Amino acid sequence: MNYRHAFHAGNHADVLKHIAVLALCDALTAKPAPLFALDTHAGRGLYPLDGNSAQRTGEAEGGIGRLLAEAPKQPAIGRYLAAVRACRAEHGPAAYPGSPWLLAHALREDDRIAACELQPEEAAQLKHHFDNDTRVAVHARDGYTGMKALLPPKLGATRFNRGLVLIDPPYEAQLEEFDTALGALRDALARWPQGTYVLWYPIKRRRSLQSFYRRAATLPAKSVMTAELLVRADDSPLRMNGSGLLLLNAPWQFDRTLDAVLPVLARTLGETADASAAIAWLKQGD
Repeated sequence: MNYRHAFHAGNHADVLKHIAVLALCDALTAKPAPLFALDTHAGRGLYPLDGNSAQRTGEAEGGIGRLLAEAPKQPAIGRYLAAVRACRAEHGPAAYPGSPWLLAHALREDDRIAACELQPEEAAQLKHHFDNDTRVAVHARDGYTGMKALLPPKLGATRFNRGLVLIDPPYEAQLEEFDTALGALRDALARWPQGTYVLWYPIKRRRSLQSFYRRAATLPAKSVMTAELLVRADDSPLRMNGSGLLLLNAPWQFDRTLDAVLPVLARTLGETADASAAIAWLKQGD
């Protein structure tokens, strides 16, 4: 696998994903019972946006850079920007937090986090970042096999009845990745049906995702929805024009949270007049 997230850290896709992750953590921690969070493709957890990789693409400027400059007055976006600033206060003015850092930032002392990363160098960096955080277990392994091994979650005598699974693969196999991800979700739901699951996916041409939407709607979850952000028209197969989140068993009224966020992101991060955002229910719970 050749993918390195350092080239793309802080871009518009990260902004969408990380705002949603923090909002999900806040919704889930509203209840006192401990949570388990699994990040299946965790990366290194922390990225320097002044490093060669990020500077080479410049993608962060159109994502977190633009959002920090505009600082929209919207609560979920403000929550995310505060987390980024907290990360920079700890790690330097150019630091950007990956999803494992954000999970550790948002969750509580009695919650537990498992982070899987297959690439040895990335896994070593991830482990280094969390050496002193006993809540976080780093697994140098494939994230899909990690789902099989770690779900349903149990640590000692503690069984976790609630929690979050974030699946953020690199899509090096392109559309074939959807087959793998949907199969992993179906298997995970059979073993831990009460979990909240989030699958991030890139959007080039939306019409190529129709089969994915149809199959996602058949997953054995109580609810299935998508939240998508396009920064330009979805008419080019050669670049990522936007991205989406497939959310299974999202907390009650979480669609309202995203409905307030997405138009603001489209206005702030959009690169052309064709920028757009939308929520769609594929299966709506009772």
